[in-house]
Amino acid sequence: MKKYLILLLLAVACQSEKVAPPAPVESVPSERQLAWQDMEFYAFVHFNMNTFTNMEWGMGDEDPKTFNPSALDCRQWARVAKEAGMKGIILTAKHHDGFCLWPTATTDHSVKSSTWKDGKGDVLKELSEACKEYGLKFGVYLSPWDRNNEDYGTPEYIEIFRAQLRELLTNYGDVFEVWFDGANGGTGYYGGANEERRVDKKSYYDWENTYKIIRELQPNAVIFSDAGPDVRWVGNEEGHAYKTTWSNLLRDEIYGGMPNYHTDYADGQEDGTHWVPAEVDVSIRPGWYYHEYEDHKVKSLPELLDIYYESIGRNGSFLLNFPVDKRGLIHERDVEQVLKLAEKVKEDFANNLARADLDVSATVERGHGFEAEMVLDDDPATYWATADGEVSGALTISFGEPTTFNRFLVQEYIPLGQRVKAFTVEAETEGGWEQIADETTIGYKRILRFPDVTATAVRFTVKDAKAAPTISKVAIYNAPKVVLAPEIKRTVEGMVSLEVPDQGVDIYYTTDGSDPSESSNKYEGAFEIKTAHTVKAIAVDKTSGKVSEPSRADLDLAKVNWEVIGGGEKAAQAIDENDYTNYISESDEIVIDLAEAVSLKGFTYMPMQNRYMSGVISHYDFAVSTDGKQWKTVSAGEFGNIANSPIEQKISFDAVPARFIKLKATKTLDGKEASFAEIGIITK
Repeated sequence: MKKYLILLLLAVACQSEKVAPPAPVESVPSERQLAWQDMEFYAFVHFNMNTFTNMEWGMGDEDPKTFNPSALDCRQWARVAKEAGMKGIILTAKHHDGFCLWPTATTDHSVKSSTWKDGKGDVLKELSEACKEYGLKFGVYLSPWDRNNEDYGTPEYIEIFRAQLRELLTNYGDVFEVWFDGANGGTGYYGGANEERRVDKKSYYDWENTYKIIRELQPNAVIFSDAGPDVRWVGNEEGHAYKTTWSNLLRDEIYGGMPNYHTDYADGQEDGTHWVPAEVDVSIRPGWYYHEYEDHKVKSLPELLDIYYESIGRNGSFLLNFPVDKRGLIHERDVEQVLKLAEKVKEDFANNLARADLDVSATVERGHGFEAEMVLDDDPATYWATADGEVSGALTISFGEPTTFNRFLVQEYIPLGQRVKAFTVEAETEGGWEQIADETTIGYKRILRFPDVTATAVRFTVKDAKAAPTISKVAIYNAPKVVLAPEIKRTVEGMVSLEVPDQGVDIYYTTDGSDPSESSNKYEGAFEIKTAHTVKAIAVDKTSGKVSEPSRADLDLAKVNWEVIGGGEKAAQAIDENDYTNYISESDEIVIDLAEAVSLKGFTYMPMQNRYMSGVISHYDFAVSTDGKQWKTVSAGEFGNIANSPIEQKISFDAVPARFIKLKATKTLDGKEASFAEIGIITK
């Protein structure tokens, strides 16, 4: 027995003593910021008076009775968020128009004056209870600007605003985030004054003392605004952080609504004085509030995937907005797309190829407790680190056999601060070591996407850092391809291209309207179609065996020789095969020379596709001519439901000879000059 005890004591004595961890590099996150960072993906819900007035920013003069959802179901919101992998929901409790979704004691401009539930409803209560039921965190958006309140702009309003804040933070349980918009001050109703009121955005709200209320009532809640103090705006609403994104911010130089914030501060600063990480807020539709005419503009799976990888994958969080509709539900199309995203994200990260049993080595290590293998152990509290003063070093992970991958994930141990300033990723292929990425910051999480690489080893190199790098995780994945129906495009010259989101996916097509298969034409590059044909196409991933639904495009005569008669330089944008350019006609009409006589059986009109549309034609007159002088109206009437569904309109009629066509607006939706995104003809 003594022999075994001596051997045990010798073994312990021979073990390396664990060395001290690196010193923090200021600034560092608080506990509430760390908890927020781990959420990664959560929901925004814009639902308020604007939903019922079809506005984005209400004026504050709305009748509270207008708010009357027919089937409000906050449990549906929570269920969708949960199924999508989200961790919480933030609700617009009060937007700029001042209408409150809870029965506040501060104003009658609230649900207590609405017809919904006879004025006895409380959306905040229903959502907070739904979040608890589904295990989600609950957050609130409270607009500092109030275009309804007569006291806005005076010291009295600040007390009203703070009273509203206290109600929200006292009556609805735990709150994980309080969201303050940077938009404040301007024209408004203001109790009937109907005037413009400007405030000093930096000092008017006395933010220091306002924040104290949150710290007192909800100490674990993070506070969001342009300047934080806990979480900052990423500086755009398109859905991306930046390739270089620091969580450090020169916070004391910034205030909410600062004009140059998005250009000078949004990506953070290496020498930032405070830890204020970026939140990427973006709507699943063009607008933040629900508009029926955007039902066809819900973001596609490839768009949502790009946002996921360029938010969470670039040291940010992902706040995805649902514009809840007039029923009080997340619309079916929004649900469909966010669940597609959830399924694809789960698929992309299902199998980590950097397993804990693989061989991993480092060019330099700090010592016991900070070895290279810490990056593969799936414990966020352990990490590989270098010695003090060593600001570079490399990790090599060996697969043991050729392995294909297309994603690389790396995380820093951020409780000690963000450190890495530059890094590379290399793969050992048949041709030797090849660089596949040369990047800058990491932070909480960085995810790289690239074409398939087959290699026996991967080398991650920190080229430069603010101090000894601390890397808590490295993961490698082979994400399956996105297999969606190909997008069919044609140029003015008649060249047809077929596009899919991912490389390595085959495309097959037909030009006679028949259903394509793998025995059809394989797409190798653009092909010419100048006359009327129906193109159908499918995408096929040979690796997974997935086959997309077919896409279809009914093409007619190519527009290569067409000419808009009169109208100026921009008139050609109506026939440029680009739905996102527009021609606005002062005469409310467009005349086109088709360059040859045709037997015409109809026409197409694509309305403006901008976020804020104008001049959309609701009633029209369509005429033809063989000489450009004598005109005959062959169709006149109304584009059905174009206000709510502004997609391509197709009008057919009996065949007539024509070389010239004229589409005239007899009425537009907003009374403004007629706009034309694209005009086409039907000859088949």
